[in-house]
Amino acid sequence: MRALARQLFMHALREASIGKAFERHVHAERGVLRVCEDLYDLHSYSRVFVVSIGKAGHTMAEALRNQLGESLEGIIASSVEPVSQLHGYRYFQGGHPTPNSESIRAGERILKSLQAQNASALVIFMISGGGSSIVEKPIDDEISLPDLTATYQTLVHSGAPIGDINAIRKHLSAVKGGRLALAAHPAQQVSLLVSDVPDATPDALASGPTMPDSTTVEDCYAISARHGLLEQFPASVRELFQRHALEETPKSDDPAFHRSRWWPVLSNAAAVELAAEEAKRLGFSLEIDNSCDDWDYQRAADYLLQRLRELRQKSARVCLISGGEVTVKVRNGGTGGRNQQLALALAEQISGENITVLSAGTDGIDGNSRAAGAIVDGTTLQRAKARGLDPAAALAGFGAFPFFDALGDAVITGPTGNNLRDLRILLAY
Repeated sequence: MRALARQLFMHALREASIGKAFERHVHAERGVLRVCEDLYDLHSYSRVFVVSIGKAGHTMAEALRNQLGESLEGIIASSVEPVSQLHGYRYFQGGHPTPNSESIRAGERILKSLQAQNASALVIFMISGGGSSIVEKPIDDEISLPDLTATYQTLVHSGAPIGDINAIRKHLSAVKGGRLALAAHPAQQVSLLVSDVPDATPDALASGPTMPDSTTVEDCYAISARHGLLEQFPASVRELFQRHALEETPKSDDPAFHRSRWWPVLSNAAAVELAAEEAKRLGFSLEIDNSCDDWDYQRAADYLLQRLRELRQKSARVCLISGGEVTVKVRNGGTGGRNQQLALALAEQISGENITVLSAGTDGIDGNSRAAGAIVDGTTLQRAKARGLDPAAALAGFGAFPFFDALGDAVITGPTGNNLRDLRILLAY
């Protein structure tokens, strides 16, 4: 069952590739570019400029080159260093999960390049997960990089849902929440999205740099109060909140969006469906349940296990697949991430049972570890005790990776160049 769980995950990774998504949704012939349902006559533009940001920044630019050829130029900002760089692009290796100096340089360079475009230009934005930290520029010059990093760490460790985190990120940034679209106006704009956010909130992807922002400054003040963030923020950020001095982001009626289009070409739903199809092929009775998206990991663990046991009463061989992400409020953190924390939380509950659980990120990175996630089954606790490992201490100390690494149960893929959120695969027989 452990091998089958890994098989389902790796199948989804292979088939939900950016290259295959671009083959389906992006095509160029005789100077006409098709992006999903839109057509762009490339001969009618004085310039075509590409901005590709996020963990899949290079992979998306490579896929676009395969459709359009070598003549493109632009900027690629990713946290993943490519084996080789594409001709015509300037590269930046931004930080993740917190910005670094390259993130700031990327933000400044992108803004400057976009402001140079005119109404006869076409700007192709390609956006993937991780872009929130990979490209950044504070809205206020008083916010230093260390202050920005401290703010990001506060947000990431707060346990707040990603939508709340992104609302604050947008309003502290000169590039998020539609502000790249503002910079590119009046050029024609099209955004291709490889999404690691819920399908209903596409403007949360990379904090929505090219889309109208559905959040407001008042939301930010309420989120800060709800999660007790104000006292944790550095002084430069705290002062903006205390003075209610955040600037509003552009909304849907802004002229910057009159010549803008946005197309999701790949999302978590695709990875979930591909894993589900493979599970059916392998003879499992299947259920998809994404209800626990953005839930606390312990609540999600309890819910998913209850659902699996309910399904088990109806069929002898069942598979429950769940997409999205869970949240973990880290205290005195060790080495690991949300997927390994969830898996470890389940290990004790399934001890001795014929149940297997794999939880992993499609980007190949789980938190601050080198693993994508982990796999547990009814033998995990017994094997851990035989090796002198303490699962309760690992769980309490948020140090799941050393635990799973020692057992050989970490799921390690390396960075995938893609980012479609997480997959949780639960098998029982």
